Amino acid sequence: MPAVFVHGNPETAAVWEPLLAELAAVRPDLVCLSPPGFGAPLPAGFGATHAEYRDWLVEQLTALGEPVDLVGHDVGGGHVVNVVLSRPDLVRSWVSDVLGVYDPGYEWHELARRWQTPGVGEADVAARFGGTVEERTETLVQRGMGRAVAAQVAAGQGEAMGRAVLALYRSAAQAGPPGLGLELERAAARPGLAILATADHVVGTEEQRRRAAARAGAQVAVLDGLGHWWMTEAPARGAAALTGFWSTIR
Repeated sequence: MPAVFVHGNPETAAVWEPLLAELAAVRPDLVCLSPPGFGAPLPAGFGATHAEYRDWLVEQLTALGEPVDLVGHDVGGGHVVNVVLSRPDLVRSWVSDVLGVYDPGYEWHELARRWQTPGVGEADVAARFGGTVEERTETLVQRGMGRAVAAQVAAGQGEAMGRAVLALYRSAAQAGPPGLGLELERAAARPGLAILATADHVVGTEEQRRRAAARAGAQVAVLDGLGHWWMTEAPARGAAALTGFWSTIR
């Protein structure tokens, strides 16, 4: 049974490498799926909306041919939850670090609001994904990503990622709640784990994340002092949280 990892924005699958290195000894079946535009080509006609990313992930999981242990980070964590809400048959268990965005009181963070604003968003992504690899690396390091991983991620950033960012965040603003109209309580159909990195301030407050985890019937793993890119900061702690959760699934 594969353990499948889905990353978010503005990332490539390189963000998982330190964590996967920790897990390799106990999980030989590790798979990374790169959403279109985020380390994978952005196909013609793909609108990069929340619903299209959910459908993309459904297609990828269906092709694997068996239920998986599904792990998502950032907007990838939203794709994971949206699949669990709509196609739980594809999943044995799920993990997400963004459950706070499903709380009714969640407010978009400053960067998301910028990307959702016409003109402002275009200027931001042009600056963020333009320039040299070294400049993009420094931007990621300043936001908390480990330098070695940041250099790999920066090499995969570009104009296509910028287009995907704008389309994704604007579709989310127009659609309303990230759950695409489905109740979060439906996620309890499969065992779930909410990663709560206490220094991550873009995915809701601790109270919002705990409320959402309770609604989803999910366990909570607290990674005290870690930020948005917890998997690059302390991969051994992240791996321990995942393996501990997986060991509870029967």
